[in-house]
Amino acid sequence: MKRISLIVGILGFAVVGCTNGAQNGNTASNSTNKATNISAESLSTPNRKLQTIGVALGDLGNPFYNAVQKGTETEAQKIGGNIRVNAVSSAFDLNQQSNQIENFTAANTDLIILSAVDKKGVKPVIDQARLAGRVVIALDSAVDADVDAMISSNNTQAGEVACQYIADRLKGQGSVVILNGTPMDSINQRVSGCEKSLSKYPNIKLISKEQNAEGTRDGGLRVMSDLLTTFPKIDAVFATNDQSGVGADLAAKQARRKEFFIVGVDGSPDATKAMEDKDGLFAATAAQNPAGMAQKAVQIGNDIIQGKKPESPNILIPVKLVTRENLSSYQGW
Repeated sequence: MKRISLIVGILGFAVVGCTNGAQNGNTASNSTNKATNISAESLSTPNRKLQTIGVALGDLGNPFYNAVQKGTETEAQKIGGNIRVNAVSSAFDLNQQSNQIENFTAANTDLIILSAVDKKGVKPVIDQARLAGRVVIALDSAVDADVDAMISSNNTQAGEVACQYIADRLKGQGSVVILNGTPMDSINQRVSGCEKSLSKYPNIKLISKEQNAEGTRDGGLRVMSDLLTTFPKIDAVFATNDQSGVGADLAAKQARRKEFFIVGVDGSPDATKAMEDKDGLFAATAAQNPAGMAQKAVQIGNDIIQGKKPESPNILIPVKLVTRENLSSYQGW
């Protein structure tokens, strides 16, 4: 009955398509999804107010997603008007996340913010939501669907600054390992950014870049243990996320190897804790700002609902390199 009601509701809308092609310095040219502004055409008016926000995330037990929830709530409070925020966790299950987005749509939620667990699998429910007039913003993870906006960290920049730090610390000479991750846009962009920075230094040798540490501590431990067996000398490690970097740090301790240092991406609590360990090898991380991304999503969603389209629907949030030297000034998530 829910689906029948939804179909009837959809037929009641006159949807007008309008792709925003404006470009500026924040355009996410490396994103695979197309962010457009069509869903709110029939509903957005200067007098309409944002009243409800649905946030569909991977796992609220993860500090990153917890920060996204808090950022959404903070910005909703700034706007005022008793905006209701409903954040849900899917445990990275596509079916569960799809059901959650369907429920947001059926409940007439004004703004849906999602961090997709499957970039292709969520397309049907995103299309459904936007045809029903909901504003949908993808956050952190690109989707293969038209959305009103896409907001993510500048992952290419993350790889660039992390590996520039490596090159500078090595003074342009040494052997470097990349702990790769699950094949997805953000990881590929981080690797590409790293390679771009290292390519400027002919005396830096990239001795491994294909090993998939799966973005986890256990994966980093497993892959790094193998690499330590393979290579008698490593000068630096670029971990495509902090969790795999923490695992690599543990592998080094178990192998009693201390000749290299580790740089990650995320700025997570685990990374800052590892950097505080004077006996550890974790030296720096390119920190994301999940709360800031969420606040930007709410701002843009509110603007769209009131009839104001973003200058560019694809927005990159800069990262910040956090090292042991400036760790004390880093606020974290």
